[in-house]
Amino acid sequence: MGHSELLPFAAGLLVTGALSGILAGLLGIGGGGIIVPALALALATMGFGGDIGQHVAVATSLAIIIPIGITSARSHYVKGALDMSTFKLWAPVIFMATLAGGLSAGIFSGKVLQAVLGFMAFFIAANIFLPFQQRLMSSVNGSSTAHRICAAVIGYLCALMGTGGGALSVPTLAAFGLPMHTAVGTGAAIGVPIALAGTLGFLISGWNTTGLPPLSIGYINLPALVLIGGVATLTAPLGAKLAHNLQARTLKKIFAVFLVVVGVSMLWAAFGR
Repeated sequence: MGHSELLPFAAGLLVTGALSGILAGLLGIGGGGIIVPALALALATMGFGGDIGQHVAVATSLAIIIPIGITSARSHYVKGALDMSTFKLWAPVIFMATLAGGLSAGIFSGKVLQAVLGFMAFFIAANIFLPFQQRLMSSVNGSSTAHRICAAVIGYLCALMGTGGGALSVPTLAAFGLPMHTAVGTGAAIGVPIALAGTLGFLISGWNTTGLPPLSIGYINLPALVLIGGVATLTAPLGAKLAHNLQARTLKKIFAVFLVVVGVSMLWAAFGR
């Protein structure tokens, strides 16, 4: 790859990292909704499109979310917006479910991964405006079993989507009765075991895969990991600070608009060509 290709690629990764970090802190989403489509597009321009590009984007996104999630969760914890009892209940289950998703992700095509993320984004956005999930789950918000079932489903889906789970866990935690700001902070913390397990799963499942971008370990691309992860870790506290300056209703609307944008981009990538 020449300098004419390398410099725009690196610049794109840095911008992606900055936006991902801010969104991670603002919405507790881990930034995967930005990282996956942006990185998949960047890889496609380098000749690594199709299933390989999508799997690398998802896997690298999960690896990047580890430092972003830790930084974002710490910022919310300092502000008292992290429910540790809920985190301890979710973390072991969601780790195992995400690991299973990462190990099995190789059997799905890139378009399936894109479609899963797109449809789930629309579902969650609709749930914010029409809170049917809250109506269904309000009666079981004290059930540990219900929490664990939700954690298992979310963990597996997050491995396929390459996200830190906030897009699923935040509205679910809110439906279980956590205040919106606490749901965002707890969702950010839950993103860490999701990212750890998903990264491990994709590392193993992609170990013997051929045709990967240069400097990749399994499905994880190291240049993207360093550039996006480094910048996002710096900007995540800015997003967390912004989140605590917004009203809960405003935060929900921003969250919903973001999900619609992600859903459109993913479904277009899966079915629009």
